[in-house]
Amino acid sequence: MKLRNTLAGMALLAAPALSAVDLPDIFSDNAVLQQNTDARLWGWSKPGKKVTVTPSWDGKTYTVTADKKTGRWDVAVKTPAASFTPYSITFDDGEKATIDNVLIGEVWFCSGQSNMEMPLRGFWTQPIMGAAQTIAYSGKYPGIRVSTVPKKGSYTPQDRVEGKWKTSNPADAHEFSALGYHFAQSLTDILNVPVGIIACAYGGSKVEGWIPQEILDTYPGWDMNAERDSTLQEYERIGVMYNAMLHPLIGYTVKGFLWNQGESNVGRHNEYPAHQKEMIETWRKQWGQPDAPFYFVEMPPWNYGDPDADYAARFRECQHHAAGITPNSGVVCTTDVVFPYELEDVHASNKRDIGERLAFMAANRTYGINGIPATYPAFKSMDVTGNKAVLHFDNADAGFTPNDVLEGFEVAGEDRVFHPAEATEDYETRTIVVTSDKVPEIKAVRYCFRNFAIGSVKDLMGMPLVPFRTDDWE
Repeated sequence: MKLRNTLAGMALLAAPALSAVDLPDIFSDNAVLQQNTDARLWGWSKPGKKVTVTPSWDGKTYTVTADKKTGRWDVAVKTPAASFTPYSITFDDGEKATIDNVLIGEVWFCSGQSNMEMPLRGFWTQPIMGAAQTIAYSGKYPGIRVSTVPKKGSYTPQDRVEGKWKTSNPADAHEFSALGYHFAQSLTDILNVPVGIIACAYGGSKVEGWIPQEILDTYPGWDMNAERDSTLQEYERIGVMYNAMLHPLIGYTVKGFLWNQGESNVGRHNEYPAHQKEMIETWRKQWGQPDAPFYFVEMPPWNYGDPDADYAARFRECQHHAAGITPNSGVVCTTDVVFPYELEDVHASNKRDIGERLAFMAANRTYGINGIPATYPAFKSMDVTGNKAVLHFDNADAGFTPNDVLEGFEVAGEDRVFHPAEATEDYETRTIVVTSDKVPEIKAVRYCFRNFAIGSVKDLMGMPLVPFRTDDWE
């Protein structure tokens, strides 16, 4: 009995809600809050306790009462315009807690699977291009801050997750999401404001891993309850990343979302756009930001079991379809940023160009900076005469790079057997003409529509042509 009482007393002494205000990791020193908005803050205190929140940028005090059962409190504070001036925020429920070196800037939530998770140091035997230089010079960007959420899974929604904010410096940058960091670096260069990145990604996870159970239960063939006692690895499970990693962060005020995922859903291209759209709508609703931009990355070329098959190409096609049915979303093309030796490496090393393209899209579409390239040439229509097909494109008014060989085109006739095609540009009409001696009557044209195909066709700004097919053959 004496031991039990002693342990009970120790537990009471250790309970954070009985001393200073208890804050989640996402509200730590070095945090970045979204500028010019009502930024949401929360934490825990004694049930029914009054908590005051005072940010140093204006000295205004906000008062809120902790929930009488859970002790949780929520408050929204008005933030100023972005700057590199460090601020502090004081929380007081009778005992004070303060977070320091807080910046006001732009905050983006970065999620998905391993190509978003992949840190600047790379994975084992899989490097990040230019990592040494990026890490060495990371101290030049003190306004970049990163919160990295550890990989976890749970079958019940959680309220807490680790992931304190860290500043951009060589000692810490090697663990930052490479893609997220390069996005932040480019956006900082364009906007000249602090940029905060919340990196919340789990290698191998399906899109369904980031969707709550009440929605998953409506999907035929997806049974979260049946998985509980299965032998699946954690990253293969559904709903568990949402519960353990994303749910604790819902509501942290952000500007938008970045998403790099798809490899684990290859083969499910028919259902993916609807699931992706519903995930986006759910996140926006739960964040209370119904129009938040959502930009995602085209799945990279890789072997996927057979480099000449097209099921991964069909998945990339469905990603563009998902963007087409989801308002305020977009896809950055990646076909040209892989190397021939990466046939067997799903983790493309060139994260700089992809991060930069995401930043270009955000700068143009979200921040309204005209002139920054943010669209990609895309197939529009085709005219066929015998063994010649004339291809018309959107977003290619200035034509294509005249000094590059136009490779990657294939044509097929009634037999649906594809053959390599010769392609030339008509500079007057900004069209591409394809022909093949082996196909006297062209019925379909494809470009880079393989599991592994490196794109070479770009517009005059260097934006790659989106892989496409003119057919709908299964």
